[in-house]
Amino acid sequence: MFMYPVDDELALVLPRPAIDAPRLFALIDADRAGLGRFLPWVSALDSVAAEQAFLTLTLAHFGQGQSVDLVMVTGGVPVGMISFNRFTEEDRGTDIGYWLGAAYRGRGLVHRAVGAMCTLAFTEYGRSRVVIQAAADNAASNAVAKRAGFHLDGCRRAGIQLADGAHDLNDWSLLRAEWQARH
Repeated sequence: MFMYPVDDELALVLPRPAIDAPRLFALIDADRAGLGRFLPWVSALDSVAAEQAFLTLTLAHFGQGQSVDLVMVTGGVPVGMISFNRFTEEDRGTDIGYWLGAAYRGRGLVHRAVGAMCTLAFTEYGRSRVVIQAAADNAASNAVAKRAGFHLDGCRRAGIQLADGAHDLNDWSLLRAEWQARH
């Protein structure tokens, strides 16, 4: 199993579809309203089999160098996911997406996972820029980006369509030089 230890409490691991799907689906299903408010894919994920198929697809994308989806694990238990959703060559960039089970929020897990992903992006994947996009009214995700040292590049009006309509979308970025200055 590929495991990237973040600290004594948190590790990032490649998904094991048959093993991780039931737990991840249960976390999503238990917080459909909360997660679904800002993550459009939540409503379509309707079974453990669908989660397992998604995790299997993410491994294929990883193998093809298209994206990196990792399971956040604490205490040996999957608690959410974090990913490089895509790699862009024109700016040598990538964007990070994440979600965390409700019971695990407020402990700094996503903040620490984002820090680890930035380390991977800049040192292992040779990226020059890492982006986080968050609905402007998603206070938690915007706080993660700010706390991780990302710069708010701007807000796109009606930049994302969510279940309840259009939302403004904040674009946050961290450049390699900014990250290096802190490490």
